[in-house]
Amino acid sequence: MKIAVITGASSGMGREFVLQLCLEKQFDEVWVIARRIDRLESLRDEVNTKVRPISLDLTKEESIKEYQALLEQEKPVVEVLVNASGVGRFGTFAEMELETLYRMIDLNTKAYVGMTYATLPYLQSGSEVYQLDSLSSFQPVPYICVYGATKAFVLSFSRALNVELKKRGIRMMAVCPGWVKTEFFDHAVTDDTITYYNKFYTPNQVIARALRDMKKGKDVSICGFSVRAQVFLTKLLPHKLIMKIWCKQQKK
Repeated sequence: MKIAVITGASSGMGREFVLQLCLEKQFDEVWVIARRIDRLESLRDEVNTKVRPISLDLTKEESIKEYQALLEQEKPVVEVLVNASGVGRFGTFAEMELETLYRMIDLNTKAYVGMTYATLPYLQSGSEVYQLDSLSSFQPVPYICVYGATKAFVLSFSRALNVELKKRGIRMMAVCPGWVKTEFFDHAVTDDTITYYNKFYTPNQVIARALRDMKKGKDVSICGFSVRAQVFLTKLLPHKLIMKIWCKQQKK
């Protein structure tokens, strides 16, 4: 049985990955993972591929073990793994609840490591792994400091592991968009700490670019000229200056 596994599939970027992958490739099943089972079940009406909804909270280690047990039971070939679960919160570090910070770390980094590790035995030559990352991974970001740090982890983890997996013919790529208007902002924005957003892209644009970049053999996908230009500048300018510009944009 050849399958795709997509986490964070109940909304936003994860859901868009399901829609575009099912148009792009042929699978026997698509395993969609998130907490909201009703959202996952609704995907059955949106794609022609058989969908298996799996309700898991990936911040919990027992959920990764449950996923591992399902893999061992079914013994599929995982042609595509997409880690698109994630959460963010904008604001001053000292004013956030510690539980919120821990959840960001667990879902944005620990879950990616756990899902990737559990899936590796079921990947084969030609398999693809997409790790949903962020423009924030390229620089320190005040007032989004923990979220940005988790995304820096994902970038480093993905690029390094991509090298390790080359001998097995497995490709891994970090998808690093700028601002994308999804339900993410319903949770991330709770006050006016962050007010400047230079440009928004759509999930469709970002995922379409990611699928093209995977075919080109890239290990990082960046959608949009303005975002690529910003990444280029973060490589040239001192991060101290980059952070100063960011804070000026946010009137800090």
